[in-house]
Amino acid sequence: MPAYPLLFRTLDLPGVQLPNRILMGSMHTGLEARPDGMARLAAFYAERARGGAALIATGGFSPNDAGELSSHRAQMSTQEDAERHQPVPRAVHDAGGRIVLQLLHSGRYGFHQNIVAPSPVKSGINPGTPRELGAAEIEQTIGDFVRAAVLAQAAGYDGVEVMGSEGYLISQFLAPRTNQRLDDWGGALANRMRFACEIVKQTRAATGPDFIIMYRISALELVEGGLSGDETVQLARAIEKAGATLLNTGIGWHEARIPTIAQAVPRAGFAWAARRIREAVGIPVIASNRINAPEIAEEILARGDADMVSLARAMLSDAEFANKAKAGDRAGINICIACNQACLDHYFIGQPASCVVNPRAGRESKLIYAKTNSKKKIAVIGGGPAGLSCAAVAAERGHEVTLFEKAGELGGQFNLAKKIPGKREFAESIAYYAERLRRAGVNIRLNHAATQADLAGYDEVILASGVDPRRLSFPGIDHKSVVGYVDLLAGRAQAGRNVVIIGAGGIGFDVALYLLERSSRSALEFKEFNKHWGISEDSSISGGLAPEGVEKPEEKLKITMLKRSTTPFGSTLGRTTGWVHRAELLRNGVKMIKGVEYRKIDDAGVHIAVDGKEAVIPAETVVLCAGQDPKRELQAAHLIGGAREAGELDAKRAMLEGAELAARL
Repeated sequence: MPAYPLLFRTLDLPGVQLPNRILMGSMHTGLEARPDGMARLAAFYAERARGGAALIATGGFSPNDAGELSSHRAQMSTQEDAERHQPVPRAVHDAGGRIVLQLLHSGRYGFHQNIVAPSPVKSGINPGTPRELGAAEIEQTIGDFVRAAVLAQAAGYDGVEVMGSEGYLISQFLAPRTNQRLDDWGGALANRMRFACEIVKQTRAATGPDFIIMYRISALELVEGGLSGDETVQLARAIEKAGATLLNTGIGWHEARIPTIAQAVPRAGFAWAARRIREAVGIPVIASNRINAPEIAEEILARGDADMVSLARAMLSDAEFANKAKAGDRAGINICIACNQACLDHYFIGQPASCVVNPRAGRESKLIYAKTNSKKKIAVIGGGPAGLSCAAVAAERGHEVTLFEKAGELGGQFNLAKKIPGKREFAESIAYYAERLRRAGVNIRLNHAATQADLAGYDEVILASGVDPRRLSFPGIDHKSVVGYVDLLAGRAQAGRNVVIIGAGGIGFDVALYLLERSSRSALEFKEFNKHWGISEDSSISGGLAPEGVEKPEEKLKITMLKRSTTPFGSTLGRTTGWVHRAELLRNGVKMIKGVEYRKIDDAGVHIAVDGKEAVIPAETVVLCAGQDPKRELQAAHLIGGAREAGELDAKRAMLEGAELAARL
């Protein structure tokens, strides 16, 4: 019997039986429009199919030019497109999986000159104003969706996912927020639903009864003027009647000011919204968002929240997620830490998606961990992200690896990160890599600060010793009120009620969040999260936004953040998560001052000058978060991670460097 019996029940769909309840949800990989994109996508998805995913949804492809997300073409609109796609479903089928092509029309979310929408209403996240679609253009766009589905079928896909969520064109037709039309495509809900229903109805007629039509329904809008829960139920029933096979749930529009997949969101924090839909329809409903562990998926199914679960980033971090879960190998699963640094953040800067804790994701045909023909004796100094990644890959390739770590536990800077609110998932990565090293036979020497003498006799020596916090130099820097961020997060120092943080990069923000949570003595889970961010479960409320808004925090702690540069605060934070941290600090009244010249620190506080004006910021505690320097106490042929280049706890670069080096040795 599987360790997670509900997760590994079969699911019968028209024309196909799925072996389990796991969907690899859609993600934009950044490969879609690249010259070698189809070959790389084929390798990427095939690896997940071999890993046991019952069904895979691709990233979004547009049915026409206007629906593109950017100026880089990623469409399913011509016979040539269908032929170009053929390697993807073929590779997935050869690996024993099933795959659907997501059809996505960006509407007003497109970043190009020809964006269109039901009404010319500008989005807050796009500089352009869309052109209003005429009635004939609407009919043509429906036809384009249908043609795209027919082409996908010809290319070998098992079905399509119609993207009707997250604020894209179909959502824009559905919501009064963006549909201000007075004709048959606007006004009453029945009219606003016509566009979505006609796409599904006509696609079913064109593709036959056994072609999978998965409709991505917005279970919770999280924007003013969005659908209410009751209206969403009406839509779900109409889409079922139109011929959908499955309803996959999406949460929030991209312009929503509430986190939906960031680390701040509790695991499975929105599954309750899927349950509301499941209770209203007869076709299978899929829960999504922040489902990253098999026990969480099993609980969703056990509660009756959904019939399947969608895991996207979880399949980036571990392509073998499903197979490992089926075998009961929970310790062997590389859990997604919801950082977004190498997946979504990459997409928004035009880089292919990957994964911080699994650098091979998206590089399946480029980063190869082949067995070595020449076994070497390798020493890795440092058990942080870079060292863990390097030691694991090198040992799995067949090398004899010894890892030296001066601390009493593995993890390095991850042990600090796991103390930060929303970053507790980092503990999962430490546990996973520790288990991976054990299975690979790595000789781990904890509480051992390696010396140069220890390294004699090794064929390769790799320095992954990390960073040291940078010390500033101005009068009073050794004042009794001054503590380093490492000592604070490690619990060796305590903060008072009036805190000044020197340095406003990622570490400074993390320290502020850490102090704020400790002052409230509560971590956000489920109901607390909804209250904190102003989410209502009342099905009659438009957009699912609580009338009272976000929770107003008690003022228990006073924090001031200072920095020398004049760049905006939080400019170095993640593109898709940084706004969450900024919002949290602003909500809690954290004061931020830039362009600071430091004068001195004394009993009165931190003396500064800004634009020539002198000031004193009172402080019981001053926390130094002013950067890092590489730690290079030993000589080594190879430097990786922070030992090579100090950054703001740059785990993404560190783990990639470790894996790439180990793959070459």
